[in-house]
Amino acid sequence: MIIIGEKINGTIPSVKEAIERRDADFIANLAIKQTEAGANFIDVCASTAPEYEIETLKWLMEVVQDATDTPLGIDSPNPKVIEAVFKYAKKPGLINSISEEGDKCEVLLPLLEGNSWEVVGLTCDNNGIPSDLDTKLKITKIMVEKAAKFGITPDRIHIDPCVMALSTENNSMLNFAQEIKKIKELYPTIHVTGAISNMSFGLPVRSLLNKTCMAFAIQAGMDSAVLDPLNRDMMGTIIATYALLGQDKHCRKYSKAYRQGQIGPVK
Repeated sequence: MIIIGEKINGTIPSVKEAIERRDADFIANLAIKQTEAGANFIDVCASTAPEYEIETLKWLMEVVQDATDTPLGIDSPNPKVIEAVFKYAKKPGLINSISEEGDKCEVLLPLLEGNSWEVVGLTCDNNGIPSDLDTKLKITKIMVEKAAKFGITPDRIHIDPCVMALSTENNSMLNFAQEIKKIKELYPTIHVTGAISNMSFGLPVRSLLNKTCMAFAIQAGMDSAVLDPLNRDMMGTIIATYALLGQDKHCRKYSKAYRQGQIGPVK
């Protein structure tokens, strides 16, 4: 599982306060902890007023890169912001994200030509998030074809089918599983990702739904996720699911995680 650590995001109150105070130690500590917990990318999202976003995102990138060697995930809904700060990344990471909304592909895909950067692609367009599988697959194909023009192969793309809340769509998990399987059938080397927590929005005991959703999604073929790597229960669910699916020979990774205190009671 490719883990995109989500903890450095200005929508989180404590992070917002740290950004306003320019508390580099707080941000650096979050980056280090996520790295130690197994994050493959550290997502950085300023979520500030537009006039301050470039400056703030550049600062976040600098702090995180000074704290850890884990590649960045540069995150903004505005492609021009990502384009402006892209040059401050010290090593290839992940762009979060493109879609068929506006000119995101046109602005961001050229940045990935001739390097090993990866990118998240959301299955939405100017009409919003589609509810049907066929439209999501159509959007996926369009993004993959556009990416190919810049030498970006499917294995560098993380498709996010945009998980819908179970509280508003009773078949949300079933639909999500089908989307994962169909995307993987189209492009076997592509990654399928998503913010699992969207599934439980508006419902009680969200952690229970999130963990169960993760297990079902892994079984369907999801191999990338935007999540909190400091959540021991979620990370434990991921490790246990791979073992149960026969994808952890002799349960070595599961046993190692236990010995290292990553799963089980806090030592």
